[in-house]
Amino acid sequence: MANALLTPNVIAKEALLQLENSMVMGNLVHRDFKKEFVKVGGTVTVRKPIIFNASDGATRVNQDVSEQSTTLTVGSRKHVSWNFSSQDLTLTIDEYSKRYIRPAMLALANQVDIDLCGQFSSVYRAAGTAGTTPSTFASVAAAGQKLDEAACPPEDRRLVVNPAGYWSLAGSLLTLYNQNIVKEAAQKGYLGRFANFETYMDQNITEPTMGVATGTPVSNGANQTGSSIATNGWTASTTGILKAGDIITFAGVYEVNPQSKLATGSLKQFVVTSDVNSDGSGAATIPVSPALVATGNYQNGSGPIANSSAITVAGTHTANLAFHKNAFALVMVPLELPDGAPFKAQESYNGMSVRVVKDYDVANDIEIIRLDIMYGVAAIYPELAVRLLG
Repeated sequence: MANALLTPNVIAKEALLQLENSMVMGNLVHRDFKKEFVKVGGTVTVRKPIIFNASDGATRVNQDVSEQSTTLTVGSRKHVSWNFSSQDLTLTIDEYSKRYIRPAMLALANQVDIDLCGQFSSVYRAAGTAGTTPSTFASVAAAGQKLDEAACPPEDRRLVVNPAGYWSLAGSLLTLYNQNIVKEAAQKGYLGRFANFETYMDQNITEPTMGVATGTPVSNGANQTGSSIATNGWTASTTGILKAGDIITFAGVYEVNPQSKLATGSLKQFVVTSDVNSDGSGAATIPVSPALVATGNYQNGSGPIANSSAITVAGTHTANLAFHKNAFALVMVPLELPDGAPFKAQESYNGMSVRVVKDYDVANDIEIIRLDIMYGVAAIYPELAVRLLG
């Protein structure tokens, strides 16, 4: 008995399933923005928690409320399309999925993962040693310590590393006494929960292009705060001394606990937000995130940057990511169905959405099908993420 023709709804449902199954980062981040987005190209404003300070005594001390926020725009459109014969539509869904849908969704899922891993450029905290693959419990725990010092919730923490890091960490488990853990690590590379992180491997983890950072750079001006820091001491007239995504520190400025405002003992780290060149005298103004706040409810550093504070730039590294689920967000929205296509469907579930459309090319006598997704990604709470340098 011949198989029934595959319907667009069946193909769309299978495509959605394969898309979710093929993702790594896409399944580990915040995806619950269904109510905020109503159309393609929409933007949502994510409000961050208000921070208050405790005041002394019985007399009421009023505190101004300053709400902070970040935005996320749905602007990435990706698709996979191919030609096929009408006979292919007589295949079972399993056969059709294996031949066409799974490879197509793997390509789309891979692109979403690339974009999410690329959010490393918003992450300003780092642990580990640049150029050294993390391979021990202590190296991962250092990232956990950074999150603890930032008052990150202990639940829903994830660690996503490149293949070198993943298998190095798996190898470290072989010394454990627990036979079941050792077996999983040796045979499958399965790490599970490691230093309070659910640990995964993603081939799309990035090794960013770093600036040349030549010279003996220092801050240029006393008591600097904010998101723009004046510096000098770079090699004169050099292009690309820093690249967007570089991590830098200033001597004497330390991280503080966001609640107690007590210094943690670790130098405060900043990420450079756009490429920087030095002028003819070796001076440069560096745009950084987060903006340094030295006093008040939103204080995030132990004090302002003093004049002539030495600048240190993190070396070339692999940007493995240790983060709380809410550090990054993925939003997918349904695409409109075209009026002129009779074979079409849209499926949405669990914060994901896929559209399928099939048409006939009369000029070339071929059937055409395409699968489309529309999405946006953002680091909505970069303070809840750490780069585990490799």
